Order: sequence, then structure tokens, then C-alpha cells
Amino acid sequence: MTDADNPLLDGRGSLPYDLPDYRRIRSEHYLPAFERAFAAHRAEIETITTDADAPTFENTLDAIERSGELLDRVSRTFYTVSSADATPEIQEIEETLAPLMSAHHDAVQLDSRLFARVAEVHGQLDALGLEPERRYLVERHFREMSHAGAGLDDEQKARLTDLNRRLSTLTTTFEKNLLADTNDLAVVFDDPSELDGLTDGELSATAQAAHDRGVEGGHLVTLTLFTGHPYLSSLTNRSSRERILTASRSRASRGDAHDNRAVLREIVRLRAERAALLGYGSHAAYVTADQTAGSPEAVRELLHRLAVPAARNAGHERAALQRIIDAEPEPFPLAAHDWAFYTEKVRAAEYDLDRAALRPWFEAERVLQDGVFRAATELYGVTFTERHDLTAYHPDARIFEVFEADGSALGLYILDLYTRDTKRGGAWMNSIVSQSRVRGTAPVVVNNLNVSRPGAGLPTLLTLDEVTTLFHEFGHALHGLFATVTYPHFAGTAVFRDFVEFPSQVNEMWITWPEILTRYARHVDTDEPLPADVVAKLAASESFNQGFETSEYLAASWLDQAWHALGADAAAADIDVAAFEAAALADIGLDDPVMPTRYSSTYFAHVFSGGYSAAYYSYIWSEVLDADAVEWFRENGGLTRENGERFRQRLLGAGGSKDPLEAYRDFRGRDADVTPLLHRRGLET
Repeated sequence: MTDADNPLLDGRGSLPYDLPDYRRIRSEHYLPAFERAFAAHRAEIETITTDADAPTFENTLDAIERSGELLDRVSRTFYTVSSADATPEIQEIEETLAPLMSAHHDAVQLDSRLFARVAEVHGQLDALGLEPERRYLVERHFREMSHAGAGLDDEQKARLTDLNRRLSTLTTTFEKNLLADTNDLAVVFDDPSELDGLTDGELSATAQAAHDRGVEGGHLVTLTLFTGHPYLSSLTNRSSRERILTASRSRASRGDAHDNRAVLREIVRLRAERAALLGYGSHAAYVTADQTAGSPEAVRELLHRLAVPAARNAGHERAALQRIIDAEPEPFPLAAHDWAFYTEKVRAAEYDLDRAALRPWFEAERVLQDGVFRAATELYGVTFTERHDLTAYHPDARIFEVFEADGSALGLYILDLYTRDTKRGGAWMNSIVSQSRVRGTAPVVVNNLNVSRPGAGLPTLLTLDEVTTLFHEFGHALHGLFATVTYPHFAGTAVFRDFVEFPSQVNEMWITWPEILTRYARHVDTDEPLPADVVAKLAASESFNQGFETSEYLAASWLDQAWHALGADAAAADIDVAAFEAAALADIGLDDPVMPTRYSSTYFAHVFSGGYSAAYYSYIWSEVLDADAVEWFRENGGLTRENGERFRQRLLGAGGSKDPLEAYRDFRGRDADVTPLLHRRGLET
């Protein structure tokens, strides 16, 4: 196959916004395209490093930013598919590619000649008089290359490259094992009576899932990424609830070919060794050194501060659940698979609120058009038009063109709503194309969710949690669409990991904002709005069950920190995964078996195959900013164009082109206050 036959190598392509022509791309095109892209990038870096002229911003930093465009384009095209439609062929390519990508990245980041040129420009920074984005670009490249190990000697770099290559393979293996075992452990029910409590739509979704797997006449409950499952709150059959939760908690730890325990132990060991090589006491110390937190001690301090009141509140909630059970004809001790079900009973008793019954008011298309899109229009003036003439990477994925208030084109937004066996769990945003002035590119962003598909002809009805997820992920999409920068290094959501969740969390506030809620929360059959008394009950119950929800999240965050706080010697020991988890959760006082951690180690994809290693704390860290920013919006009139423009220009629009806390101070007028977060989660002490 020649380059001319490969659609990944035909320049920027002919589709709008440089959208890859997925209709023409086949699996066999990817590896040759990567090989060509690696070679092109190496040649561009060689040109920079062999330039006989003294290093300048233009011939070094600007040149670095202009290099690697083909590799960036091929990578974004492929990794969008490998996360959302990982066929066996794609998984095989990803396994082959992982060490190659790692080696190439290291070859650039650890190039002594390149680092010397960057360091020379960095040393002259104060005398260069660069405008802010350029100055920050020099600072970040110098910091990131230093942090990556560019200052190590050749022997150390060789070992570092080996470690990075092996880790890239291991994280890919972890993800592959998890996807396979999640599919294998989907729970089959032969008798629909075992699923009593599900709505007709939910029952049709389980029948459709069974049909898609070739299980005719049965019902299949697929597993979510996190420990719990939405159906646990409504299934009346206790045995059915137990089967689902047991399956969920056993993922990738059953001693079979998909067991992740040995994989994660090696990941932990190699990360600890790498941290020591780079001069840090642990992987957590290495990661947080280049985040807004600054140190694992700062992270642990926050987690400890929140864990005590969270555990206290969860204890009160547990007692309330047990009282309900004790009043039943055949009482029993509360178990983990009972928590969600009896929580809804308490919610109904205390607030007269049945959240499961709200689904008819959350029809997916209406939530999208009259909720998610409408809030963005009211705040930022942007509008969305579906492009049926454009094709994404999977038939489920829909493409929308985004326009500014003045009618000018901004970019593309792609929504891939439904779960499938080839899609990894959870929900996320990624960019297929990122905005950059030097490259002349506009953004193409993707949101992926894992909503169960209903039977043919039935509407897709979302849970309130799924509504929240859609608003949340769209907040990331807005960040990717609105960031307006010169250099691709700063494009979209390329900000510190413990800041990236902030804009998406802020976007959740519009879910219950009256002008938005009344538009999208309308009954699928009658078009009646969600009753005012139900809205009031939702508001009154906002802090309900926060002890449990905060505890399960903090438990996962602490588990992440515990694994990655290990020094090289401790990480090299033969660690019993279950015992390690138990000890870590006991250390922070969150070892209640009735409240399992949101993710156990063997299926903790965020930290063992995703980008959140030693950084899962980022959600609560960002929520400090989020709660404080939400308070600002409420104090200043809420959903207005003026407020939206301030948030867009001072925060979203900056992308990664300035220090994120500086951007926050520019927006808020001061540093964030933790008090609104404590109030939101009922954690005041």
C-alpha cells in the first residue's frame, strides 16, 4: 500500500474542519500512517536540533509547535476509535502501537540537543520581552522536558525509555482486560420477574442488550465502569441486586486470563522506579509536583479533611437505612447491594421523591437540544446544527456544527451516546482536531457516554445521573471548543489534570436552573413540565446521601494515592491487592464493607490505564473551584450572556495558555474559597 492509497496520509483532507474521512479509513491504514508520521516528526525535530543558528523562540519553540502535525492528526483519529469502537483488530493495533508511541515520545522529550536549545531560550526569558502566551510556552516546555527526564544522563535515559515503553504496554493490557471481563461478566436473567422494579424502557434495554449478544429470550444487564449500577436503586429482588454488584466488584480479579492484579502490581512497581530515577520519592510526588496541588501532602490533607465528616454523615445515612429494613417483616443486616435501593426508600419517605420515576421527563433528545445546547446558547450565544452529510467513526455518533452568535463557524461537536461491547466504560470527552492559530485548525470535539439503548421504536429515557453526566461532559466539550490559542500545546483541555474537571463541573449547575429545566424536563408522552413540587423536592434533597457519595469517591481517591505513594522498595514487594486495599481504606477510616470504594484496583481504569494516576483527587480538588464559581454565577445573575462571556474569555478561552489558578483569579477576583464545597456536600464541621 502506497501513501497515496492511505486516506490518513492525504494531507488535511477535503472534509469540513479537517474531519477524518472515516468512511475510507480501514484498520490496515493505521500502522503505516503512524510509521510515516513518526518519521516525519523525527525529521522535523532533527532540523531544529541541527540548526546552526543560536536558539531563538522562533527557530526552537515555535518550530517545535509546528512539528508533529501529521502524528497529532493520525493519533487523534486512531485513539478516538480505540476508545469508542475497539474491535479486535483495533485492539491488536493499539497493543502494537503502545510501545512505539512511548519510544517516539521519549525520543523527542529526552533529546539532549533539543532540551539544550529550549533551556538556552528559557535562560534568556526575561530579556526576550515575549508576549504572555509565548513566554508561558517557553516555561512549560522547559518544565515539562525537565520533568520528563531530559536532564538525565544517557544511561538513565535508556532505563527511563525502557520503563515508559513497558508501562505503555501494561496500561493497554489493563484496559483490554477490563473491557473483556466487563463484557464477560454482564449478568443474564432468564426470567423478567427477576428484574422487577425496572421501567418498561429499562427492561426493553436489557432485552435489546441480550439480543445484541445472541441471548434470545433473556435479559442482559451490562456493567458500568464504577462499582455501583443504576439498576441497584430500583430492583426489588435482593438476589438480583447482589448478582449485579458481585459481578461488578469481581471484574479483572477472578484468576483468569483477564485478571489485572499482576498487571497493576507491575504498573505500580515501574511507576515507583521511574519516580525514583527522576528524583522523587514516589509516583504521587512526581505527578503532583507539576499540578496545582504541588505535593501529595497537600492532596492527603484535603482528602483527610473531607473524609472525617463524610464518614460521619455516611454513618447517619447507614443507620437510617437499617431502620427502614428493621421495620420490614423479615429484617436483615444492610449489605452493599442494598444501599441504593433503600436510599431511594428513605428519599421517598423524607422528600416524597422517587428519582427512578423521573425518567419520562428526561428524554435524551430533548435533554440535548433544550437542555445542554440551550444552556450554551443562553450563556455563550452558540448554536448547533446537525450535519447529516458528515460521517463519524461509528454510526451511533452524531455530528453537529457549532456556530457563534454572529453566525460564523466555530467547530464540530460529536455525540456518541450509547453503550456497546467495543466501547470502554464511563464517559469522556476527547478532541479529534484541536484549535490552533499556527496550524490554522478549528476544534472537533467528541463526547462519549454509555447509555443503554432501548428497544426499537422506544424513546431513550435518561436517569438524573445520566443527565448530569451529559451536562458534565459537555462542559469539557465547551472547553475544547472555546479555547482560542496560538500554539497546539495549549489547545482545548490541555490544562493541569487537577484543573481540567473544573469547567465541566461548573456546567452541571444549569441542570436545575429554572429557565433550562422547564425547557427540557418535559414528560415524553404529555409534554407536561416536571411538576414544581418535584423540582422543589430535588432542590431540598441536593445534599441527601452525600455522606455515601463523598465517601465512595474519597475512598477511591485515597486508594489511588496509597498505591502511588509507595517508594521503589515498597512497590517491589509481592503485594496482596485485596489486603493492600483494605489497609489503605482503614487508614482513612473509609473501610466500611457496606460502602465499597467507587473503583477497586483491578477495574480502576482512571489510574491504571487512563491519565489520572495519582490524580483521581482532581475531581474534588477542582470542585473547590467549581462550588466557588457557581456561587459567583448565582451572585451575579446566573444564566446571562454577560456572565457567559466572562467565564468564556477569562477561563475557557485561555485553554492551557496561562497558569490555571491565575486564570481563576482573573475570573473570580480572588482565590477560591473551600466553604461553598463544604456546604454543598454537607461537610461543615
